[in-house]
Amino acid sequence: MLPNQQQTTRLARIQQSFFNLPIWVQIWMMFILGPINLASLAFLNQPSGNLIAALAISGMVITVGIVIVAGKFSKIAAAGHILPWTHLMWILVFARPEGSPIYQTFLTVLLVLNGISLAFDFNDLRIWFGSKR
Repeated sequence: MLPNQQQTTRLARIQQSFFNLPIWVQIWMMFILGPINLASLAFLNQPSGNLIAALAISGMVITVGIVIVAGKFSKIAAAGHILPWTHLMWILVFARPEGSPIYQTFLTVLLVLNGISLAFDFNDLRIWFGSKR
């Protein structure tokens, strides 16, 4: 198989594994979790906006890297969220930055949604480590 065919095959496997996820997970990722984390870019001018955006987006980037290396979506992909988003949760709970009212609303929504995601992520990792892989 040629290198380009291998890349196409890997991409096709990743795409198929995404579409094999339950529809609610696909909707959660594409229309809720992805957009709220990317929305952090709109608040770069707010206090700690750069740090918030870096942590929010790095969780996504690391996860994409894991999916690419694995060649599919699997429970290990949850590991990409754990470090940056756990750090983000600590900041939002214990050292919440000041800022405009809309920024405060955004931070609350980010906290709730990423907190929900982390609950699923920790469970997915528990399952992954307990499986025979």
